[in-house]
Amino acid sequence: MSSQQVEYSSPPAGLSPCHDPDWLPGFYTHILSQSITANIRKVVRIVGTDPSLLVTATRLLTAQKKAARRREMLAAEDVQVPAVVMFSLTHQCNLACHGCYMRSLHPVMAPEMSSADIRNLTSQCVDLGVSFLVLAGGEPLVRKVEILMLAREFPSMLFAIFTNGLLIDESLAAEIGKKKNIVPILSIEGDREATDSRRSGGVYDAAIRSFSLLRQNGIFFGCSVTVSSKNFTEVTSDRFVKEMISFGCRLITFVEYVPIEEETSDVTLSDDQHNLLNNILSGFSDLYPALIIGFPGDEEAFGGCLSAGRGFVHISPSGDLEPCPAAPISDVNVTQIPLREALKSDLLAKIRANHHILSESGGGCALWANRGWVQSLLAPGQSNLE
Repeated sequence: MSSQQVEYSSPPAGLSPCHDPDWLPGFYTHILSQSITANIRKVVRIVGTDPSLLVTATRLLTAQKKAARRREMLAAEDVQVPAVVMFSLTHQCNLACHGCYMRSLHPVMAPEMSSADIRNLTSQCVDLGVSFLVLAGGEPLVRKVEILMLAREFPSMLFAIFTNGLLIDESLAAEIGKKKNIVPILSIEGDREATDSRRSGGVYDAAIRSFSLLRQNGIFFGCSVTVSSKNFTEVTSDRFVKEMISFGCRLITFVEYVPIEEETSDVTLSDDQHNLLNNILSGFSDLYPALIIGFPGDEEAFGGCLSAGRGFVHISPSGDLEPCPAAPISDVNVTQIPLREALKSDLLAKIRANHHILSESGGGCALWANRGWVQSLLAPGQSNLE
């Protein structure tokens, strides 16, 4: 079912359409593919002096171009394949961070997908032209056996792993070093005090030790910073970026905090901080030898929210296909039907039909800010967003 054929609920009150050319078929997907290709090309330049990483980066660049062509072909068949699939492998975690999305949004933990399910899903992603998989949790390295298996069996797929890094020891770092298509991205909140206060005492030092192990094994890795009003000044400073690069990070992602827990709403970015963040990150990209990415970033450049399969989609540990990690609502499960069919979900189509009127607000996530409207797209009881 195409977005033009979808009947959907009224848009959230107070939102107005973006005036952009995104209504032209394939326009934004072409721009998004160009953006991904440009980022991989920058990685090629960054790792240019490392032969082993250069070979892998060049191979992934070729694979990305092929994947983009596959997505365009399927779009002509009315199948909306996202460039990125975010896959939360597990509910399990060895930390209990303040404001954790998984613990807040999934109070009842359904059985997790089997190793065979995970492998089958990844194979389908490759066949459909997904550019890369973002593996999260919980703590994804709880399922390190599956991750290493996937990297070995699908060398053309890039696996970005968002991890707290505590499970990275000498043995695991050596294994990851043999599989150059794994990119560990360690979570950090800024300095030691900021990181340990949100995550737990000693987590900052553990992350620095993991950085060292990854660097010793010639791995392309990075860090992920959850940006809030509390740490904004610290993590957007040149000093912080230079320090992360000195630790060996060649990728830094800045993720705007979403106030999943009501009592944390006071630490979300203001509109001025959100706009300033995009400008700062653009400057960092020009200055430093690292790939700098903001999320959600400037989604207006792509005509609005990229969730629900426009640019990315989320799969829960139990296989529910969801529009976004911050919107755990689903009408299909990828363990029950093929991913190609699941991507035709009525729910995803309804959200995509409204992408142009979903604007970033309420903490960096359009769907979370308008969760009442999202909930209305399904019958009561089908989501825990209420």
